[in-house]
Amino acid sequence: MMEVQTASKSRLGGLINSYYPSLTKSEQKVASVVLEQMEKVLYYSVTDLADVAEVGETTVLRFCRKIGLKGYQEFKLAIAKDLSSINHEKEHNKSEENKPASLVASIANNTKNAIDETMNKLNQETLDGIIELLLKAKSIQFFGVGTSGLTALDAKNRFLRFGFRSDAVIDPHLQSMTAATLGQEDVVIGLSVSGSTKDTIDSLKIAKENGAKIIAITYYARSPITKLADLVMLSGGKESPLEGGSLAAKIAQLFVIDLLCTGLAVKQKEYSLSMKEKTARAVIEKIY
Repeated sequence: MMEVQTASKSRLGGLINSYYPSLTKSEQKVASVVLEQMEKVLYYSVTDLADVAEVGETTVLRFCRKIGLKGYQEFKLAIAKDLSSINHEKEHNKSEENKPASLVASIANNTKNAIDETMNKLNQETLDGIIELLLKAKSIQFFGVGTSGLTALDAKNRFLRFGFRSDAVIDPHLQSMTAATLGQEDVVIGLSVSGSTKDTIDSLKIAKENGAKIIAITYYARSPITKLADLVMLSGGKESPLEGGSLAAKIAQLFVIDLLCTGLAVKQKEYSLSMKEKTARAVIEKIY
């Protein structure tokens, strides 16, 4: 069993080593991958880790419980905390000189990289398929919670301005009730960076059972949300549990929304232009 330097310095690495002899062979395969690739595992979905370790997802979840953690997200949080402590020690030893400039450059680069990563993941055929599906939709619903909920609200605003009947539902209970009322002519766009947001996925299941078409916007190509989706758009800007709500991930989501909205507007240029004018006039009196 290999143990990289980062893992050996971490509390979680020591914990895994202490439990290693009592794990099953399949669970030991998961443990070895974590110890060897801890920094990569931080950004793996449960499906990704299962694939790399060549085990089932249930084995990964069982491994997490065996080492005293409630589930996969708590496991990733433990990794994030450990790596954050290690990186903090490294940064503490660096010179304070040029820190403000490096901070600005780092944030700017992360944001740019998220857009570039989204472009590299883009599948034009999938994008065209989603646009065609949205054009035929009776209604377009955006489901998301937390930061993805804020993106859903922004998406609703964008789509309404172009005259597309849409709504954003960010409360899990309302999501479930809304999902139950949908049918074959409706489309639900589920937003989740992790692809594992339980509330959103539960609501999407209900929508799918009632015949609605499901579109997923997520970072992870292999995650629970993509298994439900009819079509998937991948966004850049990965985030760890300690980076929830990161600007880069949100901008990547908004970039995808802009692609969809602009694509729809191009397909119905005259209608979209007239609706943009109508919606603008509807709020013109509300601006000094």
